[in-house]
Amino acid sequence: MNDGEYRLGYRSDIEGLRAIAVLLVVSAHAALPGLAGGFVGVDVFFVLSGFLITGLLVREIGTTGRLRFVDFYVRRLRRLLPALAVMLLVVCVLAALLLGPAEQQDQADAAGAAALWLSNVHFAFAKLDYFSADTQTNLFLHTWSLGVEEQFYLVWPLLLIWLLPDQTFAKGVLRLKIGICVVMVVSLTLCVWLTYVAPQLAFYMMPMRAWQFSIGALTWLFFNQYGKHETWQPHYRWAMVMRGVGWLGLAMILVAGIAFNTHMPYPGAYASLPTLGAVFVLAAGSAASVGGVGRLLSWRPLQALGRISYSWYLWHWPVLLLGTVVADSGAMSYRLLAIAISLMLAMASYRWVEEPVRHQRRLLTYGRKTLLLAIAIMALGDLSAALWDARISVHMDSPELRRFTKARIDSPIIYGMGCDDWYSSDEVKPCTFGATNAPHTVVLMGDSIAGQWFPAVSRIFGNSDWRLLVLTKSSCPMVDEPFFYERIGREYGECDRWRDRSLTYLNTIKPDVVLISTVGTNGFSEREWVDGTTRVLSRLGKASRHVFILRSTPDLPFNGPACLAAHLGRPKWLGSTFSCGTTLNDPHADRVFQWIQRAAGGFSNVSTIDLNDEICPERICTAERQGQVVFRDTQHLTASFAASLAPILEKRMSGMYPMSGESNISDLPVSH
Repeated sequence: MNDGEYRLGYRSDIEGLRAIAVLLVVSAHAALPGLAGGFVGVDVFFVLSGFLITGLLVREIGTTGRLRFVDFYVRRLRRLLPALAVMLLVVCVLAALLLGPAEQQDQADAAGAAALWLSNVHFAFAKLDYFSADTQTNLFLHTWSLGVEEQFYLVWPLLLIWLLPDQTFAKGVLRLKIGICVVMVVSLTLCVWLTYVAPQLAFYMMPMRAWQFSIGALTWLFFNQYGKHETWQPHYRWAMVMRGVGWLGLAMILVAGIAFNTHMPYPGAYASLPTLGAVFVLAAGSAASVGGVGRLLSWRPLQALGRISYSWYLWHWPVLLLGTVVADSGAMSYRLLAIAISLMLAMASYRWVEEPVRHQRRLLTYGRKTLLLAIAIMALGDLSAALWDARISVHMDSPELRRFTKARIDSPIIYGMGCDDWYSSDEVKPCTFGATNAPHTVVLMGDSIAGQWFPAVSRIFGNSDWRLLVLTKSSCPMVDEPFFYERIGREYGECDRWRDRSLTYLNTIKPDVVLISTVGTNGFSEREWVDGTTRVLSRLGKASRHVFILRSTPDLPFNGPACLAAHLGRPKWLGSTFSCGTTLNDPHADRVFQWIQRAAGGFSNVSTIDLNDEICPERICTAERQGQVVFRDTQHLTASFAASLAPILEKRMSGMYPMSGESNISDLPVSH
């Protein structure tokens, strides 16, 4: 029970709804089967916050005629800050002990932002670098929702006091309802629009989530009486309707948790399903005489989980990630164990951190001093994270780690030349190498998997007989099929337009040779792989003399340089469980290559090349071989290693197509 419920009167359905929400979130993060959409639990939390905080503030204004801002903010910080501070401290210490320096670098900035309740801003405006570490491995990613809530708490009292002027309270409430409706409509419109234009902003930023808080606020305003602890008492027949509404609301939340997944534009209009579901449950619960879903939500286990839901939310995500590090496994048994451990930590946090601080009345008595103390704690947390980041940067520049740091940025020079705009545009920007009047032209085309082969291709065709053109767009497959790109949270329309324009461009220049490649993990079906590849090859085959398709490189379960650096930074007792190598066993990747070969078989001037036997000899993939780092992340080869494969690639190409002119494996610059 939070402070708002003490003031409003306890409602068991709210605790039960909290339990449902946190169970959904934890299940999704733990990758439990059938609950990929469990992230909708956060939407339920937002509705609950709008409902409870609005009720608390309106009752205070209606009873006293004013709002004590300092007391309100102290109550919020007293409720939320202690448990957050303890979690940040413990997780940062564990990260420093268990993670290698390269892994720690990705955590410090987010920890500092979380200490200031700004992690949602951090993740929304973080540089979206295609080759940067995935945010899904950040220990503090889950704190984004806490930032959204705290920013809501900061501005909502100001809005309410402005919308409830010094006049008849009933008229003020009417004005309040109208004002909140305006906020809801504007916020929802922005949310839906930005979900397709700037999905990071739509997902992480409070103004685009304000409609969910607003609809929770309106639920309280329409279904509760002001200035009393009584709830709305409907007619018996209407009460029966409300009972059905409550069950419908719970069903809507559960359906979203089961049916939704990360391959859909979110939040947008989809978020209305769990949001309205939470509203229906709260509206039904506001009628005291109504049973139904309230009885289920009053079940003791759900009540117990609801009470510790905040602490469990804080602990579950970092425990899951650190558990994977310690166990060196993401197996279901380890994930379930991590969930159990995080639940025990949540119980301890609730018992010895949340509850004792929450009931400290002296913190309210000395409100201004408490507020200053809270701000000091937040600033200290941010400063500590900054010092941690500085220490890691120095360590990463040490001689023993420097080569791994360099390997992370050992990418082809084309990325510094503007050849690749990733998702930001659909403009075709070829990079040209060699003499413009060369008698022969070779084109390297595709996504970043194709781009990684530039060092080898440039050495093979680095003589006066050849002009080399590079046409790449990261994450844009050479498959003529639209697809939802999870990384940017929407359909990747720029890719479709870029691919079409690039193929049209190649038809005008008629190159001698085209090399293409694409990642094999785009989620296409067999039909889409075969038909989409065939459509691309039919246009390429007419435009060029010969087309080579390079197989996608292996997708490793670890980051190459980070794993190597981790060996030098992790505790010795963990060292024996970690080996920066894996057996190449990916049946899906094998099937994808077979589908591509099937498509290529319909064209006499198309050949496929598989160099994975050279990348992973005897099907063993290692991050380092004979002192040379092989991978710069989980999938892309370092430019240095790719260049070393030039003789092998040239030999295999020559065996399939007698290339005009002589190739010359030269020492052209190939990487940053």
